[in-house]
Amino acid sequence: MSLVFGHRGCTEGFVENTVEAFVEARRLGADGVEFDVRRTADGALVIHHDAEVPGVGLVHETELAELPPHVPLLGAAISACEGMAMNVEVKNWPGDPGYDPSGSLARAVAAELTEQDRVDGVIVSSFDAPTIEAVRAAEPALPIGWLLGSAVDLGGVLASALDRRYQAIHPYFSLVKGDFVARCHQAGMAVNVWTPNLDPDLAAMFDAGVDTIITDRLTAALAMAAERAEGRRPRNGESLPG
Repeated sequence: MSLVFGHRGCTEGFVENTVEAFVEARRLGADGVEFDVRRTADGALVIHHDAEVPGVGLVHETELAELPPHVPLLGAAISACEGMAMNVEVKNWPGDPGYDPSGSLARAVAAELTEQDRVDGVIVSSFDAPTIEAVRAAEPALPIGWLLGSAVDLGGVLASALDRRYQAIHPYFSLVKGDFVARCHQAGMAVNVWTPNLDPDLAAMFDAGVDTIITDRLTAALAMAAERAEGRRPRNGESLPG
């Protein structure tokens, strides 16, 4: 059965990428959460999706004390996610504000996860392949996943990901079909998709057998997962086939 992760936590009634959103995801029974890491001007690792905080400025040009209270430190996010898995996306892409080509941001994220003893139950992802490779170089025990946009050739990407010995690829859900998932699994590659939200799309991803569904509709996805698990349970003492 596919795992269900809250995209930026539980955002149904909560501000995304906040401690409250992560705690609510845990309360609802999410298998994990996905969140985004950036670095402030004074070197703090904080959780925020966009390069800019509205009304404040660019994260990489702003010191921690100047950020609003709802923007948490990575350490606070890790604590809020106790008991859940985490997909830690390092926001680092060429051309974006604050892009770090040196790998120091990746190494800082790896160091924080290691210091907090959260190497297990974590995958670190990025659209920028050198960034996740820098994470692995800093802490080889950390699994890494390559985030992919909606206009990629999945066959070519899979070959490249296997050659680079990544543990997972994270494609946009609409590209993914069951035969491709089976091909990835046969090669030992996990498939974690983002962000199916409509019921038919969620159902298609469960049917395809992806490893993880990262969604904005956490409640609906968890309910669908529970219904499918109930349907798989043996009844009247019978055993499931296989």
